[in-house]
Amino acid sequence: MTKSEPRNVRSAVAQMPRTFVLRHSDFLRHSSFVLRPSTVLALLAVANGPLCCGCRPDGSAQKPLAVVISGDTAGWIVPCGCAAKQLGGLPRRASYVRQLRDQEEVIVADVGGAPHGTSPYDRVKFEAILDGELATEVAAHNLGAAEVALGPDYLEELARSLSAPLISANVRLADGRPLVEPLRIVETAGRRIALVGVLSPRYATDQLLIEPPREAVLEALRDAAGQFDSAIVLAYLPEGELRELAASLPEVDAVVGGPTGQPVAPELIGPTLLTSATNKGKFLARLDAPTASGERWKGSIVELGDQLADDPGQMANLKRYYARLAELDFAAGRTGLVPPLPADTPPDYRVAGSAACRKCHEQECGQWERSKHAQAWASLQKTGAQIDPYCQHCHTTGYGLPGGFVSARRSAETANVGCESCHGPAQGHVPDAKTRTTYYAQAKNHCLGCHDRENSPDFAYDTYWAQIRHGEKSR
Repeated sequence: MTKSEPRNVRSAVAQMPRTFVLRHSDFLRHSSFVLRPSTVLALLAVANGPLCCGCRPDGSAQKPLAVVISGDTAGWIVPCGCAAKQLGGLPRRASYVRQLRDQEEVIVADVGGAPHGTSPYDRVKFEAILDGELATEVAAHNLGAAEVALGPDYLEELARSLSAPLISANVRLADGRPLVEPLRIVETAGRRIALVGVLSPRYATDQLLIEPPREAVLEALRDAAGQFDSAIVLAYLPEGELRELAASLPEVDAVVGGPTGQPVAPELIGPTLLTSATNKGKFLARLDAPTASGERWKGSIVELGDQLADDPGQMANLKRYYARLAELDFAAGRTGLVPPLPADTPPDYRVAGSAACRKCHEQECGQWERSKHAQAWASLQKTGAQIDPYCQHCHTTGYGLPGGFVSARRSAETANVGCESCHGPAQGHVPDAKTRTTYYAQAKNHCLGCHDRENSPDFAYDTYWAQIRHGEKSR
């Protein structure tokens, strides 16, 4: 047995008959000889009678403890709002935590995967996400693949400037030094919870080394011996690696992961609880601490649907984020959202603007003006989202393409979903009708670029085409 047990528990076990301890040696964790606190309590209950797991020194009951863990936010501060019943968003996440805190002590943590990319725009969004997490009193934010892709210098600066509680036990600088703290220990409701972070080695970069997760977890817990009662691992690993890690770590109470595509319902792998919260922050993993001797941690998956009101503090954070975007006015080329140009791009591959189309296609442009495509920009203005590049790239014409939309302050003429969003840049077609636009024969295939499963889950081409049908003289 090591110092990882509370002093009073170690003393109690030391006073137990030696033959009792030896007969129950199968409860010991042989890899590092750490005895699970809940197991110690069960042993004491057998030896000395009933014992209160969640009691204050005076014997009164402690407030229940829940650990709420998010993951894989992928830049979704809020759902885009293009479809009904979209899940997720920091305002709903904070609302859930606030409601839970009315009844229980709550620890908030994140598995990682919060940024969407590495562009200057993605960094601003990540900082807004961290601001939102800090407002919920997040105790630890594990480094995921998207975080380490931003580079060590930026992450170190974030940890300093925002006091962001970034953790990782196995991500190291090229010279072997740790990039951030390996774990955070939170004391609340009469318990001391160690939150340890790890990342899959497959996400190593030229600047960062990633050590084997299991060994890193055990080392971090050994270094913190005597300072915690329960250990929870935040593990940004694909599902196969995640399950292997949980199976190899009977020393910890729970392993919570991502990215697993969809949430993994809580299940026991040996004595360790495994679960995952993932998919753009649409779900939370909730862990409930034992309330009686002999009990294990329990878990559940929480869906962040529209039954949860938007938290006012998070909506204020969203407004600050939009204000910063308005000030920066990111050009499309600085957002990471511009699609690559076709390999056989012709010299005249350039957006001409819908006004140029009207000269020959008056009837078709009239039909366009009566469609929602012509009001795409105005639909964003209702919520202030027109300033966000993530929304701009589907509500404008030729986002980031030659002659196309550049930014909110520089591109009023290419706001809205114009002709060339579907037909392709028309600069070559305008002076010579025989020169077809790039997407002439595949215009309908470009619908799914924005009407995808996430933003337009009920999209059906035949139904939607009927709303914008044009250019069919036979009808």
